[in-house]
Amino acid sequence: MEENYKVAMSRIIDQFNLETIYLPDLPENIEICCSRVNRPGLQLVGFYDHYEQARIQIVGKVENLFLTQLDPEERHRRLEDFFRSAPVGVIVTSSIEIDPATVEIAEKYKVPLLRTSERTSEFMAALIAFLNVQLGPRITRHGVLVEVYGEGILLIGDSGIGKSETAIELVKRGHRLIADDAVEIKKVSATTLVGRAPDLIRHYVELRGIGIVDVRRLFGMGAVKESEKIDLVINLENWQQGKMYDRLGLEAETVDILGIRVPSIVLPVCPGRNLSVVIEVAAMNNRQKRMGYNTAEEFNKRLMESMGMQ
Repeated sequence: MEENYKVAMSRIIDQFNLETIYLPDLPENIEICCSRVNRPGLQLVGFYDHYEQARIQIVGKVENLFLTQLDPEERHRRLEDFFRSAPVGVIVTSSIEIDPATVEIAEKYKVPLLRTSERTSEFMAALIAFLNVQLGPRITRHGVLVEVYGEGILLIGDSGIGKSETAIELVKRGHRLIADDAVEIKKVSATTLVGRAPDLIRHYVELRGIGIVDVRRLFGMGAVKESEKIDLVINLENWQQGKMYDRLGLEAETVDILGIRVPSIVLPVCPGRNLSVVIEVAAMNNRQKRMGYNTAEEFNKRLMESMGMQ
């Protein structure tokens, strides 16, 4: 069963500096559970089929112009019907003036009424992005998340394989730690996953033999980051003699996380191997692939051409 997440109206008000016109309760007690929003043009003309009251309703210049062209009695009736449908909240954009009659109707049906100076399109885009992050489906994975050359690298593998030690080495080389041991992963769009650390262990790393260390205090604020998208999953495993590891990089492996396929590679771990350098190269190579250049395919193409010439 899919878990429903919620965000308090107070978070939205603070995030977008909204002006409060009317609230039926304290904003922290008003909860939003739907990441989708709606412009109620159809509702204002009486069409309520497939209407979701859980969506925040955005009233912009178009909706306001339609209402102002109605006679006062008809406008009042349309607004009565709209607020009677009990939307979770109504936000008026572009600093549009709200007449006292509208405020009275909102109070009558206890519907939160707010206002912003932002234009409708820009505000809707920002609000949807914010709600997607706050309300997106999420899981917690055992692993380490680091940012290497702008790439979000999720290190996974058995306990004791060296994930935390590798993360510290990467931090010393100028990269940034996002999470150690537990990574909260959110699906913020159809193609994007974002990882962060649980509040309790944020900026901390456990090193066996030493204990818990605070990366932010030891290496400075530039060594940590609150969140990062996940671009590549690296599975660390002990080197198995006789196992065939990919040597050309032609096999494009992926792993499914919350329905999104993320590029994945397996890195064998053995004494003397510098994992931090290998991970740096993997990050740069993955970025190069996303920019349209695949070294393995280019090398294979040259190899085939060379064999055809002999």
